Amino acid sequence: MEEKKRNSFAGSIGFVLAAAGSAVGLGNIWRFPYLAAKDGGGLFLVVYLVLALTFGFTLLTSEVSIGRLTKQSPLTAYGKLNKKWGWLGVIACIVPLIILPYYAVIGGWVVKYFVAFLTGHGADAAQDGYFVGFITGGGSETNVAVTAKLFGQYEPVFYTAIFILATAVIIFLGVNSGIEKSSKILMPILFVLVIGIAIFSLTLKGTADDGVARTGIDGLKVFVIPNFDGLTVKQFFTTVMDAMGQLFYSLSVAMGIMVAYGSYVKDDANLIKSINQIEFFDTFVAVLAGIMIIPAVIVFMGPDGMSAGPSLMFVSLPKIFVAMGPVGNVIGTLFFAMVLFAALTSCISILEAIVSSFIDKFNMKRGVATAVETILAFAVAVVVCLGYNVLYFEYTLPNGSVAQILDIMDYISNNVLMPIVAIATCILIGWVIKPKTITDEAEKGGFKMRRKVLYTVMIKFVAPVLLIFLVLISLGILKL
Repeated sequence: MEEKKRNSFAGSIGFVLAAAGSAVGLGNIWRFPYLAAKDGGGLFLVVYLVLALTFGFTLLTSEVSIGRLTKQSPLTAYGKLNKKWGWLGVIACIVPLIILPYYAVIGGWVVKYFVAFLTGHGADAAQDGYFVGFITGGGSETNVAVTAKLFGQYEPVFYTAIFILATAVIIFLGVNSGIEKSSKILMPILFVLVIGIAIFSLTLKGTADDGVARTGIDGLKVFVIPNFDGLTVKQFFTTVMDAMGQLFYSLSVAMGIMVAYGSYVKDDANLIKSINQIEFFDTFVAVLAGIMIIPAVIVFMGPDGMSAGPSLMFVSLPKIFVAMGPVGNVIGTLFFAMVLFAALTSCISILEAIVSSFIDKFNMKRGVATAVETILAFAVAVVVCLGYNVLYFEYTLPNGSVAQILDIMDYISNNVLMPIVAIATCILIGWVIKPKTITDEAEKGGFKMRRKVLYTVMIKFVAPVLLIFLVLISLGILKL
C-alpha cells in the first residue's frame, strides 16, 4: 500500500532532466576544466569518457535500479535489499547531510557574483581581494554591493539563506510540481546558456599575461588534444584517479541521490535508456564547460591561468570577463546565471535525498521533513560561513592540503564516505544479492541491457579495486 502512495515522475524525460540536473553541478563547471588542463587535456578527456561508460555506468545503474526496485530512499533502501546492510543506508544518508550545508554556502557565493554582474558591478568583482573580502566578511575597497554595507561579515550568510530557501521551496512543492517541473524549466535554459557561452568562447582573441596573442581555437586545442610530453606511468595513474574522482562529482553517485530519484521512476519506464541519456547530458555539459572556460583562460591569462584551481570561477573568470570589454558584463551575467541554475538543480537533489529519507524512515510529511532539514542545514551553513572569519582556523588534511571548515566537510564526504558507500555497494550487489538482481530490474519491461556482462565484471571486480586505490590515495596512505 505504501508503494502505491509514493510519488513518481510523470514521464521519463522528467526523471532524466532531474537526474541530469543533479549530475550537472559546480563540479562539472570548474573542477572538470581544471583537471583536464592539469592532466594533459585530451588525455584526461579520453580517460574520463572510458570511465564514464564503464565505472560511472556501473554505479549509476546500481543506484537507480536499487531505488526503483525497493521504492525507498537511501536511508531505507539498502536495508530492504538485505536486512544486515541497513548500515549502508545510514552512511549513504549522512553524505548529503554533510554536503548540503557547504554546497548551499558555495551556492550563495554564486548568487553574490550573479547579482554583482547583473547590477553592473562586474568590474568590482574582478578586483584583487574582492572574493576574499566577501567570504571573510571584511569587505574590500571595491565591494560596493548594498548587501555588504548592510550585513558586513554576515553577507555570505544572507546569500546562503537566499539560495537554500529557493531550494527548499522547490522540494516542498514535491516530486511533480517541484523537482520535475523546475527541471523542465531550468535544464533547457542551462543547456542553451552553456552552448551559447561555449561558442562565444571559441571566437575570442587576445593577448595573455605572457605577451602571446592567442585565439579561442588555440585554447580548444589545449583542451582536446592529448599532451603526452613527459608522460609517465605515475602521471597516467594520477589522471585515472582524478577522472574517477571527478565522476563522483559529476554523476551524483554514492550520495543517495540517484537511489532517491530512482525510487520515483515508474516500473514501465526504460531504465537503461534513461541512464544512457543521463550519462550523455552530464558528459556533454562537462565537455562544454571545458570549451567555455579553457579557451577564455588561455586567451587572456595563458596556460598558467588554469592552475588557479577552485578559485578559477570566483577570482580568475571575473577578470577575464572584464578583459572582454563592454560585452564582458553581459557574458559574466549569463555565465553566473548558468552556474546558478547548475548549482540549484544539484542542491535540489541533495535536499531531496535527505527529505525522502526522513519521509520513508520517520513517516514525516514532506513539508515537515523539508522544514526540519532546511533549518538544520542553514544552521550548519552559518558555521561554515563564519569559518572564514570569526571561526577561522587551519587544519592539514591527510592528503596534505590545508583546510577550513568547508574543506574538512568536503573531504569527509567526498574523499572518505562516498568511496566507502561505493565500495560497500559493489560488495553488496556483486557478492551478496548478486548482479542479476540489478540487471533484472534494469531490464524490467523487456528492455535490453547491452552492457550486462560489462556491468557484472565491473561491479564484482574492477570497480571495487579502483575504489580502494582511490580511498588509499585520499587518506594519504598511498602516495602517487
